[in-house]
Amino acid sequence: MSGEAEASRGGWSRRRFVGTLGGAAAATALGACGTTSEATKAPGTVGAEAPQPQPDSARQPQPDSARETSRKRADSGPRPLYIGTYTSAEGGGKGIGLATYDTGTGRITGTGTLTGVPDPSYLAVHPDGRTLYAVDEREQGAVTAVRLSDRRILGSRATGGAQPCQLSVHPGGRWLLSADYGSGSVAVHRIDASGALGERTDRVVHSSPAPGPGQQGPHAHQVVTSPDGGHVLAVDLGTDTVYTYRLDDRAGTLTEVAQAHTRPGAGPRQLTFHPGGRYAYLANEVDDTMAVCAYDPATGRLSIGAPQSTGGGKGTNYPAQFLVTANGSYAFLANRGHNNLARYAVEADGARLRPLGTVPVAGDFPRQIAFSPDGGLLFAANQRSSTVSVFDVDAKNGELRLAGEPFASPVAVCALPL
Repeated sequence: MSGEAEASRGGWSRRRFVGTLGGAAAATALGACGTTSEATKAPGTVGAEAPQPQPDSARQPQPDSARETSRKRADSGPRPLYIGTYTSAEGGGKGIGLATYDTGTGRITGTGTLTGVPDPSYLAVHPDGRTLYAVDEREQGAVTAVRLSDRRILGSRATGGAQPCQLSVHPGGRWLLSADYGSGSVAVHRIDASGALGERTDRVVHSSPAPGPGQQGPHAHQVVTSPDGGHVLAVDLGTDTVYTYRLDDRAGTLTEVAQAHTRPGAGPRQLTFHPGGRYAYLANEVDDTMAVCAYDPATGRLSIGAPQSTGGGKGTNYPAQFLVTANGSYAFLANRGHNNLARYAVEADGARLRPLGTVPVAGDFPRQIAFSPDGGLLFAANQRSSTVSVFDVDAKNGELRLAGEPFASPVAVCALPL
């Protein structure tokens, strides 16, 4: 059984369980508690937690090449950064972390906390940039909408499942898709013109195939829309399956059209598409592998390739997530156990990944990674060290350079730069 396997007994979330192993900064997660109803919550408050000051000495000088990259970045200046956490974990945050980052230097400055959202472990933004969405990763799961102009909580809606761990907004902006890890289900909620969430329009449970080795049930870990917008794909760690659905854009309902299966016990966690739309890269958490997948936009069928190395290193790893540069030339994989970012050159129009080595993440347990909108910076949320690391990204050669000392943020499990 892997370190994350089936640790939901006694109120533990399997996802939280892994993040606490061997880490003092993010100590034992408390059992899920409370009931999130479909009713609208009271507005949250900003600034309940004062920002942690960063001493001048905390930022180390950048190499000349990194400074040159910063100077060339056109849109220099502060931009918003939102940080997800577990509020019910010992040492966790009080809500969604609020910060800004400098697009030239990568420096992060804390500005406070948005309270009123329980266990906001994953965040996403509406395509129009006006509304933030967060999962409430509790036993009775919910999703919450926050208006960014005044940071007012617009309300929460129950997912109908347990422990939602990831969400995404359909490109058309009308539907919020969420993955319930604990119940192995995917939910759809309507998004109204204000960005607020309407009633749930559908919920599907991954009942087939049977759970893989060491698993006691399905564990939906991600739901994402294909680049062409024609299909919704859900990655389930418990059933070793990626499900493909068609979304009815009028009714908000999902119809299954295909399944793709990894080898038994792989434990697929996260799928990232190449910008060309014909290939995708799958991180398999349990057996510490990754795979290149072929995707057919016409049918939605995904063909999972042979398992490959996640970048070397000994011991338990738990690969977390891929990112691919906008030009489609390089890919990066966050390895939580090895605490590094594996670099790959993308070849054959996306059909092949060639390893280029690894870069230390300068933190412990990189749970999630994200690019800045311009692709010039990469943010890594390090759960156990309670930090966010920032890297300069060289799109020409795929090199990563640490942009100073990591930023302290309690039990950082998601970083969303806007």
